[in-house]
Amino acid sequence: MKLRDKKWIRFRIYLVAGFFFIGTGIILARAYQLQVIQGDKLDGIARSSYKDKITLPPERGVIYDRNGRELAVSVEVCSIYAHPSLVKDKNLTAIKLAQKLDVRSSSILALLKKDRSFVWIKRRISPEKGDQIKSLGLKGIGLAPETRRYYPGREIASNLLGFAGVDNQGLEGLEKKYDEILKGPQHTLVQMSDALGRSFYISQPEDNERNVHNLVLTVDMDIQYKAQKALEAAVEKFQGNNGQCLIMNPDTGEILAMAVTPSFNPNSFGNYQPYQWRNRIITDCYEPGSIIKTFLIASALEENLISSNTYFYCEKGSFRIANRTIHDTKKYENLTVADILVLSSNIGAVKIGQIFGYDKFYEYLNRFGFGSRTGVDLIGERQGYVRPVKEAKEIDQANSYFGQGMSATSLQLATAMAAVANGGRIMRPYVVKTVTDQHGKAIENTRPTMVRRVISPETASLTTKIMEGVVSDRGTAPLAAIPGFSVVGKTGTSQKVDSETKTYSKKDYVAIFAGFVPKDNPKLVMVVMIDEPKGQVYGGLVSAPVFREVGSWVLNNLQIHPELRQAYQEEGMQIDSAKARVVKSGYENKIASPGLLPDFRGKGMRAVIKSANELGLKVVLKGSGLAERQTPGPGSPLGAISAVEVIFTPPT
Repeated sequence: MKLRDKKWIRFRIYLVAGFFFIGTGIILARAYQLQVIQGDKLDGIARSSYKDKITLPPERGVIYDRNGRELAVSVEVCSIYAHPSLVKDKNLTAIKLAQKLDVRSSSILALLKKDRSFVWIKRRISPEKGDQIKSLGLKGIGLAPETRRYYPGREIASNLLGFAGVDNQGLEGLEKKYDEILKGPQHTLVQMSDALGRSFYISQPEDNERNVHNLVLTVDMDIQYKAQKALEAAVEKFQGNNGQCLIMNPDTGEILAMAVTPSFNPNSFGNYQPYQWRNRIITDCYEPGSIIKTFLIASALEENLISSNTYFYCEKGSFRIANRTIHDTKKYENLTVADILVLSSNIGAVKIGQIFGYDKFYEYLNRFGFGSRTGVDLIGERQGYVRPVKEAKEIDQANSYFGQGMSATSLQLATAMAAVANGGRIMRPYVVKTVTDQHGKAIENTRPTMVRRVISPETASLTTKIMEGVVSDRGTAPLAAIPGFSVVGKTGTSQKVDSETKTYSKKDYVAIFAGFVPKDNPKLVMVVMIDEPKGQVYGGLVSAPVFREVGSWVLNNLQIHPELRQAYQEEGMQIDSAKARVVKSGYENKIASPGLLPDFRGKGMRAVIKSANELGLKVVLKGSGLAERQTPGPGSPLGAISAVEVIFTPPT
């Protein structure tokens, strides 16, 4: 072979090798680009073609009442979805689904015709209905496990609880306020398909590390139910627009009940108007009327400007101020401070206010919490209105002394009244007692918080003593009296402003009663408000009976015994306070003589006390309600008995 031929062969070998080398370099460079530089991006594109993720709404924690009863829970349901591209016969599929789901086939067909890889057909159906859909074996149709919010009590505390939406997000009330706490872990649906688009669906929940948290409220479900039913009955009886009933523990600020009417069923909140959702106790402001006289007198007493026996001339029921005339319901002349509150004299209140001064009264109103939010752990609270000193004309100042020309919420009234009941302390109201984890272990507790002291214990005690007369036969609220207990309170009947004339209406009123019981060791403060009652408009006639009915039931439910002193006095007896024994009664005490011990079963406490006293026996009372059993038993010889123990239980 010639040298020339050998060189040519070598050149061709080098040429081919060069092409291979360059080609290999290009391939390696492209592989590096695809695998390293664009690897993550291309991996996502590839995965998206065969893997689809849908994030499901999270579960929510449980809301309990103070006794551990469920007010809001999450229940398991099914949701129907579709992959439109995999549904061949869309018309037939829509018809079959519509028959089972009780919806129009046209609406389902519209969903199936969408150019999307995933659509929801219907959310939150029962597991039984889901099994029926599954049995149809429809291609491209699947079921996903979900949860929905359920409220076992329906309307009970609905305006307080609020509700959660279709995606389990809190939309109103406590559900919205504590949405971040109540939200549980997210769940993800994973759908996978092959290169031909055929689905081999895998559902594997993917949880994050977050746990479910629950709420334990201060609210008592039984008390809430009683308050709501009594309020509804009163609003219906007097044909009012709406009503409110708030019950609070004055020592701690714990809210035991927040009843509002009209209410709604949060399980089907979409069937109601938004105005029915709101918690009127914190969102609705109204003029409190004569209840403000309580805080006017307490403030003036605190400043030592008056005493309970200070007299004021009440102008025979008509008093002219700044070309305006203020009236009383009766033509009073000289009244003591105590009488002014008990008889609810507007003119007397104005006379006290003129001595006190509006600037000082304005300061005390603010200290009692009027004109500012209470800080309750709820959303939507309004602050009300108290006219500033610089803006208050002479007639404005006069009106404010008996609660007109200012506005407040029921929560503000209850908080201020609680300060009188507990010795002068403003306590921050709250409804969430504890936050627990999924195992029920407390991770956060709410402690009672004193915001400030507004009056001294001595002033609070004197004000309480004066207010007790309001619930007597002489006062404006005898219908608030609870047998066996000393009730303290104040009525309010305020005119509403006519939206058209912008003047006070002559027919539309707000009827209010605010009080606490028992007097010496208050266990509950209650505010009852009924808006625009018809026929009767006075707080003492409209709202006070609700206080009596609900208060009597709550005291019995909390096993708070009647005051023996009060029970004796109601039977016409007098008590020697030093020796704590009966010294005189409307009948002669009988010395125990040979005979048999009577049967006390089925009797109330007062009847048992009366019978035992007649027999000269000491009686030990336990429980509340009606007598269930006694020791010694009925028929025991009286000669050997000096005391009898009687056990009471609530009637069922």
